[in-house]
Amino acid sequence: MRKLFPFSFLFPFLLAFAAATSASAQGTSQERSDCMGDAMRFCSSDIPFVEEIESCLQQNIARLSPACRREFAPTQSTKLREEHFQ
Repeated sequence: MRKLFPFSFLFPFLLAFAAATSASAQGTSQERSDCMGDAMRFCSSDIPFVEEIESCLQQNIARLSPACRREFAPTQSTKLREEHFQ
């Protein structure tokens, strides 16, 4: 007779929880970029075109929020996607 781990019945629930946690770690479209607010504030006429937004952010780099500057400065790109503005 095999001895089963006493809580083996929980395994499917743990898998489901892990999958849900992974999906929620991606966040909402608002949480995906620290530059969303700055894009709205400085570059609203360029929305939803990410390349234009990033060009606008470059022109306003001194005025960006610290969080956006940390995201944007190293690569001159953001995590923004056109679908974030729908």
